[in-house]
Amino acid sequence: MPSPNQDDRPPGVPIDTLILHYTDMESGAAAIERLRDPVAKVSAHYVVEEDGQVFRLVPEERRAAHAGISHWRGHEALNARSIGIEVVNPGHSCGYRPFPALQMAAVADLCLEILSRHPIPARNVVAHSDVAPDRKRDPGELFDWRGLASLGVGLWPEGVDGGDLSTVPGGMARAAELLRRIGYPVDPARPEVALVAFQRHWRQEEWGGRADAGTLARLEAVAALAEAELAEKG
Repeated sequence: MPSPNQDDRPPGVPIDTLILHYTDMESGAAAIERLRDPVAKVSAHYVVEEDGQVFRLVPEERRAAHAGISHWRGHEALNARSIGIEVVNPGHSCGYRPFPALQMAAVADLCLEILSRHPIPARNVVAHSDVAPDRKRDPGELFDWRGLASLGVGLWPEGVDGGDLSTVPGGMARAAELLRRIGYPVDPARPEVALVAFQRHWRQEEWGGRADAGTLARLEAVAALAEAELAEKG
């Protein structure tokens, strides 16, 4: 299902980031229609339907228009260096609901295929909300990041209790420091915006933007995983 909304990637820029989205529309057909509309000027490399069907809209070697204004680990304008997957879901604006198991299995298979073709580190398998926390919330707190990580797609801090809601003195300042270490763009005036994005990904049981003890524990663990991978693989 080719989309006209694609162009050449900049020369010399590696494909080192995988960004997962939800479609935030009433149906997969409507989303694909929009992603192929030259007037809309948006696209993604793949769309994964709720029944597990996978559609390719843009070849991986080409740039798709999926991330918009985005930042991750010191890089900006991530369309140039990323592959984008749109996962069909009505989203928060159209009746957000859990992602079916068959769909998540297809997402996992697709991600593993992409990772076999490109040197994308686990720390760079991220949500749209991770790279644009001030304006995006997809794929959201119902997306099975833990299940993907168990299959080798992305990071997950196993065995780290995130349930402690107790207040930590200086917690938000510590959270902002850890968010930057992980790779988030953090607005000094509103660090809670990036914190909510982190929680939707790695602390899904509580994502109200509080820098409580459980959140800090998850932040510490994810930062350690990302830095260990960087030290091991570069």
